[in-house]
Amino acid sequence: MTETSAEVPLALTGGRKKGAAGLSMSGLARLGLYLFLSLVCLVLLFPNIWMISTSLKDSPQIFAYPPELIPRPFLWSNYLVAIQKFPFFLYLRNTLVVTGLATFGTVLSASLVAFGFARRRFPEREVLFGVLLSTMMLPSIVTLIPTFVLFTRLGWVNTFLPLTVPAFFGGGAFYIFLLRQFYLTLPYDYDEAAYIDGASSLRVWWEIILPFSKAPLAVITVFTVLSNWNDFMGPLIYMNKPHMRTLALGLQFFRDQRYTQWNYLMAASTLTLIPVLILFFAAQRYFMEGILLTGLSGR
Repeated sequence: MTETSAEVPLALTGGRKKGAAGLSMSGLARLGLYLFLSLVCLVLLFPNIWMISTSLKDSPQIFAYPPELIPRPFLWSNYLVAIQKFPFFLYLRNTLVVTGLATFGTVLSASLVAFGFARRRFPEREVLFGVLLSTMMLPSIVTLIPTFVLFTRLGWVNTFLPLTVPAFFGGGAFYIFLLRQFYLTLPYDYDEAAYIDGASSLRVWWEIILPFSKAPLAVITVFTVLSNWNDFMGPLIYMNKPHMRTLALGLQFFRDQRYTQWNYLMAASTLTLIPVLILFFAAQRYFMEGILLTGLSGR
C-alpha cells in the first residue's frame, strides 16, 4: 500500500509536468506562427506603406538616398493638389457608374444562371456546363478584337455600355461555377415545398435561394468590384473622350515622357484605394464565410 501510494503521486506529478511542458511548447509554436504571419503580412503590405509614405513627401525627399520611409515633414497638402490637378470627382463618378452597374449585372445574372445549372433539370445540362467552364481557358486577348469590332458597329464606343452590358449576360463562368457549387449544397426540400405551393422557378430563386446565398454573393461582389474598379484596359479601349475616363485611366495624367509627379500620383492612388478597402472590411465576415462555403459539394 505504501509503495503504491507513493508511486501514484509521482506519476501524477510527472504527468502534470509533461502537460505543462506540452502546453508551453504549444504556446511557443503559436507565438512563432503569429510572428511568421505578421512578417508575411508586413512584406505584403510594404508596397502600400511605401505608396502612402511617398504621397506625403516632396520631390527631393522621394529621390533621397538612402531612402527614407517616414516623411519629414508630412505634406498632407499633396492630396489636395492631386485632387485639383485632375478631375478626380468626375473620374470617381465614372468609376462608380461602371463598377456599380457591372457588379449588379454580374451578381444578378451569375446567380440566375447558376440556379439553372444547379436546381433545374434539362437535357444535356452537364454538357452545357462543361462548355461554359471551357470558356475560362480562352484568353481574353483572343476575343479582344472581335469584341471591339462588335461594339464599334453597335455604336457603343465612348459610352459605358461595353463595360456594363456584358455583365448582364451570364456574369462570368468562374462566378457561375462558384455559385453552382454552393447551390448544390442546399437541400432540395425548400424547392419542392415552394413548387407544391405553386411558386415559379424565378420565385424560388428570388425568395428562397438568394436569401441563403449572402456569403457567396459577397465573395462575387468583392471580386467583381475589384476587377472593375482597377480595370485599365477596358476604359482605355472604349472610352477615348477625356470626360469618360475612370480613376484607373485618369491616374496616367500624372505621367508623361519627361517627368512623373510621383508624390501626387501616389496621393491619387491612395485615394483610389480607400473605397475598395472600405468595401472589403465592410463585407469581410461574409467574404470569409463565402470562401469557406463555396466549392464544398462534389455533386
